[in-house]
This record gives sequence, structure tokens and C-alpha cells, in this order.
Amino acid sequence: MNNLSSYLHQLLHLNRASHPKLGKAPHKPVLLLSVLQLVRERIIDSNRIFITADLVIAFKSNWELLVTTGHIPTFALPFFHLRSEPFWRVEFVPGMGNGVTSISSFAALKRIVAFAEIDQELFNLMADPVTADVIENALLDFYFQDTKYNYKDASQYSIATEIETEIVNEPAAVYQERMIKIEESGADIEEERFIRNSIFKKQVPKIYGYRCCISGMKLEAGFNVQMVDACHIMPFSLSRNDTISNGISLAPNLHRAFDRGLITITANFRVRISRSFKENDSPFSLGQFADRILLLPELAKDYPAAENLIWHNKERFVL
Repeated sequence: MNNLSSYLHQLLHLNRASHPKLGKAPHKPVLLLSVLQLVRERIIDSNRIFITADLVIAFKSNWELLVTTGHIPTFALPFFHLRSEPFWRVEFVPGMGNGVTSISSFAALKRIVAFAEIDQELFNLMADPVTADVIENALLDFYFQDTKYNYKDASQYSIATEIETEIVNEPAAVYQERMIKIEESGADIEEERFIRNSIFKKQVPKIYGYRCCISGMKLEAGFNVQMVDACHIMPFSLSRNDTISNGISLAPNLHRAFDRGLITITANFRVRISRSFKENDSPFSLGQFADRILLLPELAKDYPAAENLIWHNKERFVL
């Protein structure tokens, strides 16, 4: 219990930036609650804290529930600046940390920081259900007295659910307009893209039954493994489109071939193979898929949009 008391003291005396109008920044306690949440769910399974979509989503979801001030929910700030606390250390990407004293953008965080590490003793306390409850209640009572019941009452709330709905159900034009507004709002677009791309990568294979839509390859396992990729037909950088109609599920080798224009899919869902390369005779050759009909999702609304396939035919496919 001595260790717990010591860590509670540290957790309730965080070094936080103060704004003259908004008060002390809530970023660090929100991130710590998010780390605790993922440790309890066994998503974080060691004292190394990596920059994952699960953690960013938890941070932004908990921010929505707990923070009522006008602070901006920038994930990079607490992840980096928690290093001023005795229990949190930042590990830089080799050769990238020299002279770095501040990071405020998600792109910079991903480029410079490999992971953070918390004390093993603190991780053990977070992983124990009894002491995890004590830590959670202490953080909520001290930092979020007025909104803590939002957190308690909405333990299953996640912004991921909202984004999944947008990706799976929204028309492309609506989604594209949404992304333009997000970019114009001044939000950290790299952080937003990181979250949305991770959800796109999960939802597209799910819609296709975790099967490559060209080869039919499917692998099912009793643990978290995925052998097919979610592939944008028209790159997000050009389309601002993560909707299902701009995605197909491909085996990794076919994903690379598609991105490089060695294969394409016609508007009537047939595979075309480029004549620009030669390959040896093998069970893995691309030529075997020539004129094959795509294995489509169950619902027609989830089929690849013809305009996206036509774009790929014209702009990516090497004749």
C-alpha cells in the first residue's frame, strides 16, 4: 500500500500548464485515465505505452466526457510532456531526440517518439482490479469532480463508434465534406487521420468477411490476427474518402500490386492484369487472376463505387 500511496501523491500533484482564462490543463489526467482504462482492458499489456489508435481514441472519448473548458484535446501534448513526472519516461526514435524540449503536433510525436514507459510498479497497480479502482476514483475525484459521473455512466462510450458509422454508412460526398470541415477547423488533421485510417483498416476487411476479394484467401484464428489489408481505391490524400465504397480487401501482395497499378478492377468488377511486366510460372503469379470476378460484400451499398474504380483504371493502371 506504500507504493500505492506514493503513486497517488504523484498522480494528484501533476505539473500542468495554466491558462489565464481556462485554468489548468486537463490533458495529463485525461491521458492517464485513458492508459489506465486500456491496461484494465488488457489492450495495454506492459509498462511500455505505444502511440496506438486505441489510446488516441480513448483519450479523445474521455475528453468528450470529462472536459468542459475550452482547452484543445491535443494528444501529443500530454504524451510527451508527462515526462516531467517521475513515473513517465519518453523513448525517442534513435537519432531524433537531440535537443527536443517540446512537441505539440501529432505528426512530430509519431516521427520523434518511439514509445513512453511508466514505472513497472505503477503498471502493476493499474493492472490489479482493486488498486486500479482506487487510482481511477482518485483521478476522477481530484481533477473532474463536476463531470466524473459522465465517465462512470458512459464507460462504453467511444468516438470510434461514431466514426465507424460515418465510414460504413455515409455517402462519400457527405464524408468528404465532413473531412474538409475538420481540416478547416484547425484540428490536428494527422491525429484525425490516424484514428480514421485505423478504423477503415478494421471495417473494410470485416465488410468483406476477412477475405481477399480477388484471391479469396481467408484466415481465421482465435486471436487477434488479420491476413488481409484494407486498400483505398482512390488515395485518401486525393479523395478525402474513407467510406466503404472507396475500399477493398486484398491480400498484402495484391494490395501492393494494386497500389502500383499492376492490377486494376473494372467498373463491372473484373480483374485486369497489366501487360507491362513479366513473371515466372508459379502458384503465386498475378496472371492467374486475369478476368476474375471480384468477391463482393453481401450488401450492394458496400460495393466499390464505379467512379473510384474508373479513376484507378485511368490514373493508376499501367497498360
